[in-house]
This record gives sequence, C-alpha cells and structure tokens, in this order.
Amino acid sequence: MWHRGGVPDDDTLTDESRQTGTHDRSPLTWIVAVAVGLVIAGAALFGLLNRGADEPDAPSGGSPEPDAAPSVTRLTASPPAGRCMLPNVDVLREQTLAVDGVVRSVTEGKATLEPHRFYAGDETDLVVVTAPDRDLQALLAAVDFEEGGRYLVSATEQRVTLCGFSGRYTPELADLYAEAYGG
Repeated sequence: MWHRGGVPDDDTLTDESRQTGTHDRSPLTWIVAVAVGLVIAGAALFGLLNRGADEPDAPSGGSPEPDAAPSVTRLTASPPAGRCMLPNVDVLREQTLAVDGVVRSVTEGKATLEPHRFYAGDETDLVVVTAPDRDLQALLAAVDFEEGGRYLVSATEQRVTLCGFSGRYTPELADLYAEAYGG
C-alpha cells in the first residue's frame, strides 16, 4: 500500500477504511473516482449542447399518402437532472408525451418505434429514440431497445423519462400508464 508521502512501504500494509477518511486511499481509488466524474460531466455536457436539437416533425392529420414521408417524433435518452425515483402516476402524468409502440429497427444508436397508442402528446407515424451509449445505459437505467420488442415510452421536451418510467411493456407498467392517462 501507499503512505501519505506517496512512497511504498513494504513493511507495513494499511487497509482502506471509512475510519481513515480519504487518507491512505490507493491511487486506483482516485483514478476510478476521476473517471466516473468525467463520464458524468461529459454526459451532462452532451445533454446541454444537444438541447433542442431534435425537434419533433409536424404530426400528420391521418394516414400518410403512399409517397409522403411519415411524420416522426424524435426523442433523446439522456441523463436525468436529479436522482431516480420509483415510477409513479403523479410524475408520469406530468410527461408531455407517452406512447405504446413496437420497435421496428435499431440502427446507429436509434430505435424506431411504430406507435400503437399515444397516451399523451401529438400523434405521429413513428417515434425515433436516440439512446445513450451502452456504458451510460446501465448507469442511467435507460431502456435497452430490441427489435420487435414492445415498449412504453414517456418524455418531456423530447427527453425520454428514464429510471423505470419508460421500458419494455409489462402489465405493471401498462397499469401505471393507464392510471396516469385514464385508460
């Protein structure tokens, strides 16, 4: 282990513990702490720089004409502003978009969903969600979209609500959406 002076001491080993506070921590502890801080700061910076970049296209009034491009809602899954909370009706009800759909394709970090039902928000023919990279998905409790899977997705200001508010379709999550949006 290392002592405060940074010189290895071969005769005496010290264990890191809560009693020693930040003293006697190994260099690896500090490297990991700095790396985590950089990942969080980078994700926050990415979210701030891309704010408003993906505006939703105008919704269509009905079925698209055969040659017309489908209307699309574009969403981004990015770090939440605060801590995660358990999914609940009150917070879900505050979301400006809520949709039940099936993933038709996943390419280049974007999942394209074909909506079956819009609980809230302007209806479009497709919903495209840009996901964070795989490393950040686990940290953010983000949705891991899979082709052919059915998902419930909520969002505000084109940002997907993470932490269990959006996810693979389950009867429990569907009940939460039904209660929040009246059916």
